[in-house]
Amino acid sequence: MAYSPDYRTYPGTSAASSAAVMDAGLRAYMLRVYNWMASGLLLTGVVAYTIANTGLMSAFYKPVQTATGGMALAPTPLAMISIFAPLAFVMVLSLGVNKLSKSTAQALYWAFCAAMGASLTNIFLIYTSESIVRVFFITAATFAATSIYGYTTKADLSRMGSFLMMGLIGIIIASLVNIFLASSALQFAISIIGVVVFTGLTAYDTQRIRATYVQYAYAEGMEGAAKRSVYDALSLYLNFINLFMLLLQLLGNRNSN
Repeated sequence: MAYSPDYRTYPGTSAASSAAVMDAGLRAYMLRVYNWMASGLLLTGVVAYTIANTGLMSAFYKPVQTATGGMALAPTPLAMISIFAPLAFVMVLSLGVNKLSKSTAQALYWAFCAAMGASLTNIFLIYTSESIVRVFFITAATFAATSIYGYTTKADLSRMGSFLMMGLIGIIIASLVNIFLASSALQFAISIIGVVVFTGLTAYDTQRIRATYVQYAYAEGMEGAAKRSVYDALSLYLNFINLFMLLLQLLGNRNSN
């Protein structure tokens, strides 16, 4: 069936029926996006928990003696690879958005989520399991409320997109600087600002996904919509993970050992 140029009405149908089809399609598409994101988070959690609670952990962190005579866990080369692997997957997915097939994009998404799980195993060394679970549910509640707001609000959130991106760049720069400064005060400020930025990005990205649904889902057909849903899920997934890590830094209880 051919669509009209503005992708809002079908030839020979009323505006009301076209709007109903649009709304149903949008809800189905958003559900697909959220399912991809939730499945990715589940895979990440399973991988991280499995590595942290089995003998696989020894392949990522080895005990070493400190200068004071104590013992500490140091990352192995495999751990360093796992830390940077998610970035490589994101770059491949981003650069190949118009070249990758649906199946390839989906496979890379699963690989990315698994690699992210491997990179997050160290949180079980730093924080108690109880606080990790608690912060996860706090993050989930915050994300859900913010995403619902972005989906339902009539306000135009595109205006704050550039502001949020500048904030994100500032957080990245400050985090790199703090690697050398090791300032707890600066880290606290980064965490506070980061929570605000990624909360805003969650609402912004949700509204963006809804606004561009017509352009991509209809214009690109079923194959294009299926692939696009993976990319949209990736953006929400990254917002969730970053929000979780920042809240964990603020609210997580550290292990005593």
